[in-house]
Amino acid sequence: MSEDLRRRVEDYLRAHHVATLATTAAAGPWAAAVFYASAGTTLYFLSSPDSRHCRNLAQDARAAATVQADYSDWPEIKGVQLEGKVELLSGSEEEQARHLYAEKFPLVGKLGEAPAAIVKALARVRWYRLAPTRLWFIDNARGFGRRDELELG
Repeated sequence: MSEDLRRRVEDYLRAHHVATLATTAAAGPWAAAVFYASAGTTLYFLSSPDSRHCRNLAQDARAAATVQADYSDWPEIKGVQLEGKVELLSGSEEEQARHLYAEKFPLVGKLGEAPAAIVKALARVRWYRLAPTRLWFIDNARGFGRRDELELG
């Protein structure tokens, strides 16, 4: 079951593009949508260090995230819920994140062809990794309210 569940989770993460990232700090909780690329169950995203969620992460690296489509029928609902820690990347880890991201979002890998506004925005971002410590896969097709925890060991 565990390997099948891991495969379904990883396939789901590869097939989707946006995670809702939840953070908290002295100013209170916050949620933001971020485009991500994944390797296994780890999510990589880029964001401005001046954004509220990144300022929160600078104070408290703990975060939660969800990945799901906008389903209109309850029996179709599937998604990933996870919690973990976010790290700011640099060096070879940042390069790995850039490579994964460019594979999923080719525009990022072809900055020479990107609109000037995107090139300018990408010059201001930093790269982050969300490594889950706990993760659940919701799949109502396997039973209403079905929520299986993936052991991350």
